[in-house]
Amino acid sequence: MTDHPASAMLHRLRAVEWTGDWDHAFGHVMSRRLLMREYLRRAAVWARACSAESAWPFFDVTEHMDPGVRLSPELSAELGELLRTVPGSALRRTCAGAVRLAELRARNPAAHRDLPDLYEPLVLFYERGGEFVVDNAGGLDLTGVSFRLGTARGNLGTGPVRALNQTVLDAVDGEGRISYYTSADGQGPLLRRRELRGEQFDELFTRDLRWEPTDRIPGSPEEAIAAGTVRLDEIAAAGLIGTIVAAGSR
Repeated sequence: MTDHPASAMLHRLRAVEWTGDWDHAFGHVMSRRLLMREYLRRAAVWARACSAESAWPFFDVTEHMDPGVRLSPELSAELGELLRTVPGSALRRTCAGAVRLAELRARNPAAHRDLPDLYEPLVLFYERGGEFVVDNAGGLDLTGVSFRLGTARGNLGTGPVRALNQTVLDAVDGEGRISYYTSADGQGPLLRRRELRGEQFDELFTRDLRWEPTDRIPGSPEEAIAAGTVRLDEIAAAGLIGTIVAAGSR
C-alpha cells in the first residue's frame, strides 16, 4: 500500500528512469543542480546531528540513528528488487536510506523532527532526470553539468532552498547561460537574462507564474536594470520564485 510512508517512497523510486532519458535530464539541468546543492546541505546537517560526518554525503542515515530498524519482509524484498536496478553504490545507499528513514519516522515521528526532510531533494533530483555519476576526481556528473561536492562543513554554510514544489523547480529550468537580478531591496520583481547561441533574452517572472519577455511587460524592466538591481545566485532566485508562487496561491 502506497499510503504508508515507506511504501510511498519506494513507489516513487521505482518510477524513476535511472539512465537513458537524456532529453529529460538535460531539460532539468538547472533544477537538478539546485536540488543537489540542497541535498548536500541537508546531508551535512543530518550528518552533524547523527555524528555521521565521515559517512557524508551519500549515506543511509538510519544506520547512525537506529541500526536495528527493520522493514517488513514484503517491503524489504521490494526494496532489494529495486536496488538491483539502481546504478551505483551511492545511489543505492541513498535509495535504501530514503525508504528506511520513511519507515523510522513513521514509527517515531519525533525522531529528529526539527531537521529538514533529508532525502526529498535527492528523490526529486532522481525524478527529474535519473542518476548522477561520481567522476575519477571525486566530483559529480549531473548529466549536463559538472558539480563539485565541497566538504560537509562547507555545505553547512549553503543557504537553504525552502520551496521545492514543481512550479518553482520548473521555473528554475531554462536553456542557455542564466543570470538573475532583482531590485536592490530584494523584494522583486525577478528578472533573468539567458544567453543562448549568441543571443540574449531578458525575461520577467510574472504573477501568472511564468517567464515573459520584457518587451511584453508594462513598465519596461530594462529601466529597472538600468536603475540599479542586484544580481542573485540560483538559491536566492529560487527563494524569490517561491515567494511569488506562494503569494499567487493565496
